[in-house]
Amino acid sequence: QLQASGGGLVQAGGSLRLSCVASGFTFDDISIGWFRQAPGKEPEGISCMRTSDGYTYYDDSVKGRFTISSDNAKNTLYLQMNNLKPEDTAVYRCAADPDNIFRGLCVRLYRKWGQGTLVTVSS
Repeated sequence: QLQASGGGLVQAGGSLRLSCVASGFTFDDISIGWFRQAPGKEPEGISCMRTSDGYTYYDDSVKGRFTISSDNAKNTLYLQMNNLKPEDTAVYRCAADPDNIFRGLCVRLYRKWGQGTLVTVSS
């Protein structure tokens, strides 16, 4: 299971930190990441990582503003979001590829998904 938290309402330019706690598998050599879906849009992978070597991926829309990290001992994934923009408003979900089939690729084919946490950025 994956349990995401940390969403909320923030003004443009503000920051939020999302957390995702995993259970049922360990963070030893998996791919895991954050996906978001804005109203009326398709889901998109915005940041993913490979826990074995720390490889990270960022979509261009968040590069330089968001930072993905993990605490493998706590089976927890984080997304630090700075300089938030109204276009970042979306439901954010964490997802995991426990078999590491995708080796860090940020694709919507991950096997395990958490529930969403809503991030709303006001202008």
